[in-house]
Amino acid sequence: MTVGRVALVTGGSRGIGRAIVRELTARGNTVAVNYRSNEAAALEIVEEMKSSGGAAIAVRADVGDPDEVAMMFRTVAAELGPVEILVNNAGIRRDGLLARMGTDVWDEVVRTNLTSVFLCTKQALRSMLRARWGRIVTISSVAGVSGNPGQSNYAAAKAAAIGFSKSVAKEVGSRGITVNVVAPGFVSTDMTDDLPDSVKAAAAASIALGRFGTPTEVASAVGYLASDEASYVSGHVLVVDGGLAL
Repeated sequence: MTVGRVALVTGGSRGIGRAIVRELTARGNTVAVNYRSNEAAALEIVEEMKSSGGAAIAVRADVGDPDEVAMMFRTVAAELGPVEILVNNAGIRRDGLLARMGTDVWDEVVRTNLTSVFLCTKQALRSMLRARWGRIVTISSVAGVSGNPGQSNYAAAKAAAIGFSKSVAKEVGSRGITVNVVAPGFVSTDMTDDLPDSVKAAAAASIALGRFGTPTEVASAVGYLASDEASYVSGHVLVVDGGLAL
C-alpha cells in the first residue's frame, strides 16, 4: 500500500473523481482535489476527508489551459509537496452525430479530455523524474477502446489518451514511473444520469453483470494502479465495464 504520497486528482469534485479522492485518501495519501467551477463540491469532499482523519486541499484550475495547469502544480507543491500520484480524471461529453458536429464541440471535448492529460502529465513528470518514482493513471473509457455512435469526439480523445499513456510509459519506465489507464464502461454518475431511461436499460442489458458500475468500483482500480502493489504494471489498460466488451 502506498502511504504518505501527494496525489492530484483532476476533476475530483464529483462522480468518479470524488470516489478516487476517497480511495486515495483511505490509502494514506494527501490529495489535492482539482476543480474548474464547482468550488462548493470540491470543498465538500475536502472537508469530508479531513473529518475522517485524512488530508486534502482544493485547487482550482482549467486543466486545458497551460498557464493554469502550471499554477496548479506550483500551488500543490507549495502547500503539500511535489505531486507523486497524478490521476487524469477530468472529462466532459458533448455527444452528437459527426455529420452535425461543429468544430467548437470537437475542440472543447478534445481540450478537456486529451490536452489536459498532456499538460498535467508533462508537469507531473518534472518532479517524478527527479524523485525516480511516480504513478500516473488516466481515466479513459470503453468508448476509446471500441468506439460508440454519437461520441466520435469523446471516443477519439479517450482513444488518444490510451496511445499517449502507452508511449509515455515506455519513455519513463526506467525512472521508476508507471503510467496506466483505467477504461470504465457505463458508470452511475451525473454524466450518465442524463441518458434516457430506454438507453440506460438497453445498455444494462448488454453488460454481462446486468448493471451499471459504481464510482467506487472504478476508484478501487485506480487505487491499485497508484499503489506500490502495482510497481510492475505499466502501459496497461484496465477495463472496468462489468463485461460490456466481452
